[in-house]
Amino acid sequence: MGSKNKLKRFRENETFKNVVQPNRKEIEEGTFTLKDNWNDHFGNDNPIVLELGCGKGEYTLGLARMYPNKNFIGIDIKGARLWRGAKTAIEEEMGNVAFVRTQIELIDQIFGKNEVSEIWITFPDPQIKYKRTKHRMTNEVFLKKYAEVLMDNGLMHLKTDSEFMHGYTLGLLHGTGREVIYANHDVYKNEGSPKEVLSIQTFYEKQYLEQGKPITYIKFRIN
Repeated sequence: MGSKNKLKRFRENETFKNVVQPNRKEIEEGTFTLKDNWNDHFGNDNPIVLELGCGKGEYTLGLARMYPNKNFIGIDIKGARLWRGAKTAIEEEMGNVAFVRTQIELIDQIFGKNEVSEIWITFPDPQIKYKRTKHRMTNEVFLKKYAEVLMDNGLMHLKTDSEFMHGYTLGLLHGTGREVIYANHDVYKNEGSPKEVLSIQTFYEKQYLEQGKPITYIKFRIN
């Protein structure tokens, strides 16, 4: 994507009511006003569901269409990617969708305690090298941050093409005594996968399937 197109999308994001772009200073100083008040943003008391590392928001939008009585928030640091999801949501008049441009590690400063009902992590970078462990989105540090914002018995979902990420996460969950509700190492070949796992496919997921890569999924609780 050319720099001109990126700049155009950045400018459009600033005009979209469904895009929130907090600056790091207000987050770290505790002056970000939407924390603990996200239901006010949507104008209802419906459950809040996050997609972390949402990219163009394909899963956020798919889930929002499937569950109109829930609020969905896609989070990513790449503003040019968020633009596509935000624009589609506006075009389809989806009032239950929002996007936040921020780093995932700030999640516990963006959302209040018990404010979120579910978190989806879809096709994250598995960060296979050992020295990249701290960047894996299901490591213990991140899980503790998610636990801060999730309500009691809140749900976590991990959908990935990485067998490494799948195995790493399962091992960590079992090792720390957390509840694994459902795990599947090939959702399209084995029965029992939830409909939202099978019926929503991102652009990259379709490419993975064309390459014959199995898609894995884990549903679990961390508090």
